Amino acid sequence: MSAATTRSRTPDRLCAEAVDLARAAAEEAAAPGIVGEHVELVSEGDRVVTHFFECKELGYRGWRWAVTVARASRAKIVTVDEAVLLPGPDAVLAPEWVPWSERLRPGDMGPGDLLPTDAEDLRLEPGWTGEDEPPPNSVVSDEMAALAEAEDAEVTAGPLAAPARGSIAAVAEELGVRRARVLSRYGLHIAADRWEEAFGPKTPMAQAAPAACVSCGFLLRIGGSLGQAFGVCANEYSPADGRVVSLSYGCGGHSEAAVMPKPPQPAPPVIDETRVDPFPLRPASDSGSVPATADEDTEELGHS
Repeated sequence: MSAATTRSRTPDRLCAEAVDLARAAAEEAAAPGIVGEHVELVSEGDRVVTHFFECKELGYRGWRWAVTVARASRAKIVTVDEAVLLPGPDAVLAPEWVPWSERLRPGDMGPGDLLPTDAEDLRLEPGWTGEDEPPPNSVVSDEMAALAEAEDAEVTAGPLAAPARGSIAAVAEELGVRRARVLSRYGLHIAADRWEEAFGPKTPMAQAAPAACVSCGFLLRIGGSLGQAFGVCANEYSPADGRVVSLSYGCGGHSEAAVMPKPPQPAPPVIDETRVDPFPLRPASDSGSVPATADEDTEELGHS
């Protein structure tokens, strides 16, 4: 370790003793009563010391006033370099700034808002625009150029006709890929994961549904590769009305829920608890196994 490094880590005595000078500079930069107790001092270099004071201002908990003082070589006078308010180890700080493109969440856009798409968005890939093969009636097509040269005519731009049936442009138009960019495989996957999480077979609604959407009459099929696993719900009473739902999703609004077979009725009980059986208070005289005989001696006493 060099001697210069050792001197820089040891606070200068005169600068370290200039606590009152540093406090006066902090109070001038802040306001009376805002600067608190002296917390610590740090050596910034040769004859340069920073004094830290507690900040009592509301809303700045844990912040400290930092006043840096210094003196010239062989000089006895200490001067103030700067006074700033800095966060301390326990200061309350704002969260780290995040770009708007990363803060945006589904549902944040409102009327009039514009969301520019990045040119390198992984969710998109180039589509077929047909720029390498102009339409036959285009002013730049080879057929029109040869015809104009043979007939010695001038070609002017006019309305473009629809692509011929069976051509590459017609097939691209029918498949919906005649655009500048279309969904990439990554874009299809994240869209499918997002839709299945919201309206998929693992949701509580689908678990309690009588049947899946694949057999529901309110399901509207969609085209493309995602049509093999998703559709659009058209039941106004369903919680997924107008939403893209998985074919394995389901709800209580299934079209065949009302015409499903009724559950079997239980058999009538063996014991009828609603009927009342009469029971005599006294047994009949002829109900015993021994015939009843009259006894003249006991009859007068009231015995039967």
